[in-house]
Amino acid sequence: MSNQQDRPATQVIGPLGETLTREDLPPPDTRRWVVRRKAQVVAAVNGGLLTIEEVLARYGLTLEEFASWQRALDRSGMQGLRVTRLQHYRELYQRQLKY
Repeated sequence: MSNQQDRPATQVIGPLGETLTREDLPPPDTRRWVVRRKAQVVAAVNGGLLTIEEVLARYGLTLEEFASWQRALDRSGMQGLRVTRLQHYRELYQRQLKY
């Protein structure tokens, strides 16, 4: 007997509350990573639509890069994924850890 949890998800809820399928994810040749695309990929992994290994191979990312997206999203939401704000949010997080 098969457990439903053993099967990969066919759809997940995206960062803006939309339904995401594999077809909705950024294309494998994506080179410009805007906030929305990063958040979609993180949601796909968190929801079981893709594995981390699939994401790394599909998009040519390093584990460290993907993990930094997950941390930024967990700590600061989608705004934390903005490249121009990364240093600001890192400093803010470090200050919060002190108190």
